[in-house]
Amino acid sequence: MGLDLWLTLAVLVGAVILFVTEKLPVDVVALLVLASLLVLGLVTPGEALSGFSSQATITVAAMFVLSAGLQRSGALQGVAETLARIRSPWMFALVMMVTIAVLSGFINNTAAVAVFIPLVMAATAANRQPASKFLIPLSFAAQFGGVCTLIGTSTNLLVNSLAQQTGREGFGLFEFAPLGIIFVGVGLVYLMVARRFLLPDLGVGEVDTEGHGGRFLAELLVPDKSPAVERTAGALLKPEREPEPDPVAAKTGNADAAGEAEAESAAAPDADRDDDTTADTPAAVPKPPTRPLELIDIIRRGGKTTPASQTRLRVGDRLLLHGEWDQVESLRRRHKLDYDRVAPELDPAGGEEERLHAEVMVAPGSPLIGHTLAGMRFGHTYRVRVHGLQRQRVVLRRPVDQVPLALGDILLVDATESTLAALRDNPGVVVLGERAQRRVDVRRALISAGVLAAVIVAAGSGWLPIVAAAILGCVALVVLRCLEPDEAYEAVDWRVVMLLAGVLPLGIALERSGGADWVAQNAIGMLSAFGPGVTLSAIYLLTAVMTEVMSNNAAAVLVVPVAIAAAESLGVDAKPYLVAVAFAASTSFATPVGYQTNAMVYAAGGYRFSDFPKIGLPLNIIFWMMATVLIPRFFPF
Repeated sequence: MGLDLWLTLAVLVGAVILFVTEKLPVDVVALLVLASLLVLGLVTPGEALSGFSSQATITVAAMFVLSAGLQRSGALQGVAETLARIRSPWMFALVMMVTIAVLSGFINNTAAVAVFIPLVMAATAANRQPASKFLIPLSFAAQFGGVCTLIGTSTNLLVNSLAQQTGREGFGLFEFAPLGIIFVGVGLVYLMVARRFLLPDLGVGEVDTEGHGGRFLAELLVPDKSPAVERTAGALLKPEREPEPDPVAAKTGNADAAGEAEAESAAAPDADRDDDTTADTPAAVPKPPTRPLELIDIIRRGGKTTPASQTRLRVGDRLLLHGEWDQVESLRRRHKLDYDRVAPELDPAGGEEERLHAEVMVAPGSPLIGHTLAGMRFGHTYRVRVHGLQRQRVVLRRPVDQVPLALGDILLVDATESTLAALRDNPGVVVLGERAQRRVDVRRALISAGVLAAVIVAAGSGWLPIVAAAILGCVALVVLRCLEPDEAYEAVDWRVVMLLAGVLPLGIALERSGGADWVAQNAIGMLSAFGPGVTLSAIYLLTAVMTEVMSNNAAAVLVVPVAIAAAESLGVDAKPYLVAVAFAASTSFATPVGYQTNAMVYAAGGYRFSDFPKIGLPLNIIFWMMATVLIPRFFPF
């Protein structure tokens, strides 16, 4: 083992550690890898920068723009709204998954899922179905639909580019399709059965936009006329947990409560009469007791915090709370507390526009990730005020505007309809809710769909290389005014582009230094005695495990050189091994952090971490077994 090999393996191990621990964003890690290879002399400057001119990198960027043409025109919105009219829950689930699987074969699946999430939540609420039975299948179907074409996922394009870098023949646009369609069919059958038994029933959401599920971190201000002044924090929350009886209204209150209970019991049978509904939702599920509102801390002027137990409140104190939103609102109204009016100039002149509450989720690739609301001047930038912040299964203990945002965080914003419309056009966030959704621009939708179809035909027939067809498609969208130039630039997820460009040179270094051969001989070589089929199974399993704990593109870059070296050592064609890497890296079901769409539905659906391995791990095992048997049949050794 020479010095170059040791240095390459050191960079490889460091990259794996940083990708898994997520101490740094994946794009920063990729650039750090690139810089390390260049400084250590493991690649030439031209090779270090070759990732930026790679066909995979450019094609992925172009596909983001082509997807944005459909999304901005409202075409995807129209498809989702049509789907939402289906009343039968099993038919809705089937058509939803088939639709998202087909779309994900040709457009960016993150964009498609971002459009579908609010519509699925609204449709399930209107049909009295729990959204938790549908959102994980939405994410999974988008993933296994993407493996059917070369442009379905960035991972497929990346594997294709890495193969071409080694002088091998690349894949055709639809070369994955025969095998991918089988995976889609098996995945759909599994999800149609398993979702009823392995997914939690988290209840039916409310159709109106005033009901905000989950527990939020919120911040309330004590004004000078509030009855909370000079009261202790404990006394402030006590009425929330132990309401004092009103001797005058006791009889009336009891009568009202009894009447409400009687009305609810009378209405319950009507809600459960539909046979399809009862198939997915138990007739009577006791609602878990609501956890009490928690006072995290009291923030005094000057930024000083005080213990929140017996502290007497003063004018100007800020109460940091964690609880259900109706609890926060009840406390605010009862004690005449205020939200922080950070920027009065955000109010429209004369108050013409009504202010609304909406939930806004931080999307993959959002510029908000890793930054605080205060640091980005979020209110002034987006013309909204943030009243609450929700992060799944985590109790945040710092002021709302000082929390570094993460993928899947949900912001409860106070905004006007015009500012919400602007947020819906922002690819960095997803507005959860169906209020005043953008209408379909028929002209732009038809042009965008026609351009995408032309790109697919030109690339699939061999008239043009994929990268050339994709670039021409992007130019056509801008020239035909389906996208403005600024919108085209904003549509590209530059984190993915930088990730691809940064890690591609690592594959070159592994090949040149002999690192891939060494890893193949020592890690997978022991299996070569059992034949190429067992080796393929091991490569698929290795990629699948790595994809659950790091970026799928990073996992592919690290395993592809090893797969090629293993094929060469066995004297067989490398193509089946490359297919195994592409399929395994593009289908991550066992964790909510293994794939971007998983993280999106994890937050929106209110799932627990354990919900994903419960339904996703069996699907991973099924796909692993299918890949071991079927890949050699479609791609012989």
